[in-house]
Amino acid sequence: MKPTWIVLGVVALLIVVLLFIGGSYIGSKNQMVAKDQNVQAAFSEIDVNLQRRADLIPNLVATVKGYANVEETVLNNIAQARSGLLQAKTPDEKLAANDRLNVALLPLMRLQENYPQLKSNDQFMRLQDELAGTENRIAVARRRYNEAIRDYNTFIQQFPNSLWASFAGFHPKNEYYTAEPGSKVAPKVDFSK
Repeated sequence: MKPTWIVLGVVALLIVVLLFIGGSYIGSKNQMVAKDQNVQAAFSEIDVNLQRRADLIPNLVATVKGYANVEETVLNNIAQARSGLLQAKTPDEKLAANDRLNVALLPLMRLQENYPQLKSNDQFMRLQDELAGTENRIAVARRRYNEAIRDYNTFIQQFPNSLWASFAGFHPKNEYYTAEPGSKVAPKVDFSK
């Protein structure tokens, strides 16, 4: 009679251990899915703001074109960069296209120095303010995106989640949004000229 109780006790213990392991796996996997979705939502916020920015640019270009003799190469560069942003599919492609658009917009923004009447134009100023606001939104969205990736990566690399992550196919994400290499060098300002 005692061997039967021992066998039943061992079976019960195995069932409890299996239930604990199964519960741990299911709970961890559900959290990993939620954190992965947070990363995707955070990137989507960047995407929405990049689209808003891309939609503002044609109006800004048209306003500037009406006031200034803008070189066609500047307008072509902006149009190509904007097109590249709209055609980008992956997060890396979109982030690289956004950087190219930033570079293409610089000459357009500097035109207001050469054309005082442009600077006083209400539509130009409104569009420039909207563009600046959108740039701020993009910066906030990038920070949130990086935080979501950090949270996700931290979670899947902690024990026992690291075991379950590899088993369930969750891998670390390395698509952090970083500054361009040239932006780390401080600009030189010379007031002597």
